[in-house]
Amino acid sequence: MKSLPAIFLSLAVAIPVTWWAARRLPGRGANSDSSAQATHSQRAPLYYQSAMHPWIKSEKPGRCTICGMELTPVYEGDAGFDAAGGGDVVPLTQTMIQVVKVQTAEAQTRPLKKTLTVAGMVDDNATRHRVLSAYIPGRVQKLYVNFLGAEVKEGQPLAEFYSPTLLQSEREYRTLTGDLRSATALRLLQMGLTAAQIETLPQKSGDALTSQILSPIGGTVVGQSVYEGQYVQEGEKMFEIADFSTMWFQFRAYEQDLPWIKLGLKVDITTPSHPGKTFTGNITFIDPNFDEATRSTKVRVELENPVVEGRRLLLHRLYADGLVHLEAPEVITVPRTAVIETGPEAVAYVDQGGGAYSRRVLKLGRRGDALIEVASGLSAGDKVVVNGNLLIDGQAEMNRSFAEPASTPLPTNAPTTTLPAITDGQRQAVKEFLALADSVTAALAADNLDEFNTQAAKLHAALPKLMDGFVGADAAWHSLLQGIEKSSHLEKAGDLKAARKSFYPFSNAAVALAQTLRRSDKEFTSLKVFRCPMTKDAFPGAPSRAEWVQLQPSVRNPYFGAEMLDCGAEVKP
Repeated sequence: MKSLPAIFLSLAVAIPVTWWAARRLPGRGANSDSSAQATHSQRAPLYYQSAMHPWIKSEKPGRCTICGMELTPVYEGDAGFDAAGGGDVVPLTQTMIQVVKVQTAEAQTRPLKKTLTVAGMVDDNATRHRVLSAYIPGRVQKLYVNFLGAEVKEGQPLAEFYSPTLLQSEREYRTLTGDLRSATALRLLQMGLTAAQIETLPQKSGDALTSQILSPIGGTVVGQSVYEGQYVQEGEKMFEIADFSTMWFQFRAYEQDLPWIKLGLKVDITTPSHPGKTFTGNITFIDPNFDEATRSTKVRVELENPVVEGRRLLLHRLYADGLVHLEAPEVITVPRTAVIETGPEAVAYVDQGGGAYSRRVLKLGRRGDALIEVASGLSAGDKVVVNGNLLIDGQAEMNRSFAEPASTPLPTNAPTTTLPAITDGQRQAVKEFLALADSVTAALAADNLDEFNTQAAKLHAALPKLMDGFVGADAAWHSLLQGIEKSSHLEKAGDLKAARKSFYPFSNAAVALAQTLRRSDKEFTSLKVFRCPMTKDAFPGAPSRAEWVQLQPSVRNPYFGAEMLDCGAEVKP
């Protein structure tokens, strides 16, 4: 349950902006254009507002602080411009910003850092672990190492071993020469003697009945399976030695962590047996055998294990915790507090200036300790809200509930499904006609009335070729082209407002054709359809929104020309 301060804070933001959005509903103080014009001269404006950036308002005439466009007066009963943007832009006053304590941070390109906490076991180095077994049957005559944990050096005697077979072969070696001696030396190696022991056999006393078992490596005796006087068979285990000078810390890395794990990463390791002490090592191996049951794989870290006060610090098979210091290359990142994930989408709010915050849908990447990677939706330098964004998001939801429909419906003759494919000849005829239509649009965007009248005449002359090309085509295509035919008779205009008024129905029919072509034919996917959300004053009787078709990718508004050339947003198929 929310606390009382949180409820009051939400009301402080929601009530003023909700009141403003509610004024956008039909029938709430909205008068007709004619009555409004008749009374404007008798009433003082409520405020002045930017048509391009609706969140910029002023009590006095002036210009927009963002684009420099002259502010438009808004009178009592007028709806003003749609500053809420259907919820995509949330305008706040300076008082609201201070109450909510809005704070922003800049999206930056920088390394993404993360600390991964893991748990594992300290094991010995498997490459330095030996088991000594009896090569031949015999008796352990004497033990030089008779307890576990004894430290031994490489070549140090472990036991005296008596074997009649070994004794006979040693005596033969001393008496033989040449190839026979070499063959006997090979047999002695197979019986467990080292090359150094074989070389010293000529100096060995003839009365000696035993041979020494030597340690193959330096390390710690971790296993002893024999005692003095014990008779052993071939293959029977006698000693086990491990070198604890280096240890392996092994932990499991789970599937979601694998994009971060790389060889050479630094790992800090702590163990309850040495509180307050940290052992540092690097990742030296990542097991390629993935465990399907646990969705993880083993990772190995190699650690130095020094001797302190006569013993190794790290004991065999200790439990330990690790901190893996992960780092990704430079990517676009924002603080994790800037991202809101309350549903299927991840969103953030970007400071647009002048107290407006726009909603951005994000595609997220990896998550660091304090930062999160943004794969799309933001650019470096964008100022994202890191405090107060939850209240702004709540206000955006309320704005959307009061907003008008986001798009103007297509003409009734626009099919909503993909139509049958067209022929190459039909495709060429459509391309030529759309090129002429684009010329008409470009003339209005350039405020060139003479060029508009010239291109409009060409458009009318080219219509028969387009219609003839679709003789015998599917009925749905005929229905669609009838809208083009009825609206393509553009009369010669005496001024730009009249030109734009006659252009509007043709543009609607062209948009319906373009949308259908973009769904039905891959060669027309590059067609652009744009929408201007503020065409109410473009010509007498104009709707609040209008669309048009362009061949060029950058927006060129034919309803306002130079006055608001780049006002518009692309409409997806």
